[in-house]
Amino acid sequence: MDSACCTHSRPTFYRATMQVLNNKVLLLNLRNPKKVTNLIPKSRELPDNKVAVKWGLDEVHTLKKLNIRNIPSPILGHYNWPGQHKPFDHQKTTAAFLTLHQKALCLNEQGTGKTGSVIWAADYLMTVGKIKRVLVICPLSIMDSAWRADLFKFAMHRTVDIAYGKSNKRKEIINGPAEFVIINYDGVEIVADDILKANFDLIVVDEANAYKNTQTQRWKTLYRLVSPRTWLWMLTGTPAAQSPTDAFGLAKLVNPMGVPKFFTAFKDMVMYKVSQYRWIPKESAVQTVFNALQPAIRFTKDECLDLPEMTYVTRDVPLTPQQKKYYDLLKKRLVIQAAGEEITAFNAAVELNKLLQISCGAVYSDSGETIEFTIDNRYRVLKEVIDEASHKVLIFVPFKHVIDIICEKLKTDGITTEIISGDVSAQKRTDIFKRFQETSNPRVLVIQPQAAAHGVTLTAADTIVWWGPTPSLEIFAQANARVHRPGQRHPTTVVQLQGSNSEKYVYKLLNQKIDVHQKIVELYKDLLD
Repeated sequence: MDSACCTHSRPTFYRATMQVLNNKVLLLNLRNPKKVTNLIPKSRELPDNKVAVKWGLDEVHTLKKLNIRNIPSPILGHYNWPGQHKPFDHQKTTAAFLTLHQKALCLNEQGTGKTGSVIWAADYLMTVGKIKRVLVICPLSIMDSAWRADLFKFAMHRTVDIAYGKSNKRKEIINGPAEFVIINYDGVEIVADDILKANFDLIVVDEANAYKNTQTQRWKTLYRLVSPRTWLWMLTGTPAAQSPTDAFGLAKLVNPMGVPKFFTAFKDMVMYKVSQYRWIPKESAVQTVFNALQPAIRFTKDECLDLPEMTYVTRDVPLTPQQKKYYDLLKKRLVIQAAGEEITAFNAAVELNKLLQISCGAVYSDSGETIEFTIDNRYRVLKEVIDEASHKVLIFVPFKHVIDIICEKLKTDGITTEIISGDVSAQKRTDIFKRFQETSNPRVLVIQPQAAAHGVTLTAADTIVWWGPTPSLEIFAQANARVHRPGQRHPTTVVQLQGSNSEKYVYKLLNQKIDVHQKIVELYKDLLD
């Protein structure tokens, strides 16, 4: 997995026969032992060209600088892997790789547990005194639901805070005592000077394609924060997915010597100009990008043999001010109603549905009219998920009116998309399903869950996104089974978008395999408390 070459020169590597003795000492067989003993104080030359070296992180980094390959990180022998879950083998390998590289890319596919690997690697570096503080830069939607939640699962002994809100609040947290500070992309520029002064030793950038363009203020701000001494780990499951030129921004941060100084020179290396406005990738572009994006590690979901067959993740999406206003107004009205009459299961289901509709972007009024809300926040998060997905994607949208809006936005962004709903004829559905399974397009299906919850095989996708929850446990389970069935060659990921308490409650019941309808009155009362 580890490759350390660059586009300008290829270093000479030395292979060494190596053993680990008593979990403390590396025993190497080298042609020139003095090359090691002259540089590493805690080493000793032995007969027959052998060298005994302390198995410590500093010593291993020195051996790496001497271009001695295949030296294992001491995390594999000296770390107790804390937390609620045992690491998978690929997570241990990924964490070990990261501890050996001050600047690196983790290109593991979405759904392989990258955050856990990073947290363990960072915790180990803290334990051995290499770093003291970590700044995690990620999308707003996963600050709490992914990063803070995973830090609690894997390193609950560490202090964590989220730098979000007004500038003063962000600054207070940046300058506070938390060992891990989580911040969203656009929040970094607001407190960049404070971040510089706070001396973060390690910066982790999740979904790092957000930094592919060196001309953006976002990229320039991060570039200013990264010094030669800063550890920098950049995470993305889809590097240079749109164009080979997308690699330039990431490489300039992680491996600046692996690419030319200017973007135009890199573009000439990977693209061929066929007309005034049209460029196509060169045959050598894949290898050039591979060389530029080093050092890097990548595991696909197929390579992670110990992964569960289906993984559920949550993304938080704040309601827009307009949505929040209507949501709160409806909730107040329901509280008044509930105080004066007995709540029936039917009434509870109707009113809960309205709260879910507002959360998803459109609500049907008592007169049958549709009130639309902007879906920009939720769409942005949806697009993040699609951009990180290596294969095709299904989007389940419980409320019909939002489906057309989502589809148009995806098409505008150049993503081939088809709709499956009750308005689409059976013959056309069959044709769409066939093309989805057998050809490269469409890449995305936007589906009304009731229209494809039974009997359809859609295993060309390995990622499902729930735009909002369905109250039906049967429909939820059957819809997820469209990808999790015979013929699926990859582990699958179910992403749940949530922005309101009503959505969180419903997802919680669905994930616990509790029928929402059985708990509807109780759920309704909880929401109104």
